[in-house]
Amino acid sequence: MRDKLTKKDIEDMKKEIEYRKLVVRPKALDDLKEARAQGDLSENFEYHAAKRFKNQNDSRIRYLERMINTATIIEDSSDSPDTAGLNKKVTVYFVNDDEEDVYTITTTIRENAIKGFISNVSPLGKALVGHKVGDTVTVHVNDTLSYPVTIRKIEPADEIGTIRSF
Repeated sequence: MRDKLTKKDIEDMKKEIEYRKLVVRPKALDDLKEARAQGDLSENFEYHAAKRFKNQNDSRIRYLERMINTATIIEDSSDSPDTAGLNKKVTVYFVNDDEEDVYTITTTIRENAIKGFISNVSPLGKALVGHKVGDTVTVHVNDTLSYPVTIRKIEPADEIGTIRSF
């Protein structure tokens, strides 16, 4: 499946790759050489930790490059300032619970529900995208579960979240 990413997502991923290649990788290689020089590798914790860190860094680089190479580019935000879409902070009222909450709609690689960043392809994100203040939309969780929410406020996001690790 191709991830839908914005130009900003791609730009941030390229910056992280460059940082990992130019800063993190040389440091990891130096740490590995230093640990290897200490002798017996079978009982050398520092060597195994340095090797694991180097491999994790290389794996992250490959992951980000694969994401970039297979991504579908989408627009950064909706055309209208009063319409819910990517990079918009949306205040919603949960009708059944009589509660209000604020979410920022992001792409899948920036979602973090605990911090209030929801994906545009999540059930709530999908229901909100394209709607305006005052609209009541139905969020379809699955074939048997759905619930209504009312959009109370839409504003530009002051933060769009960070690219998640794997």
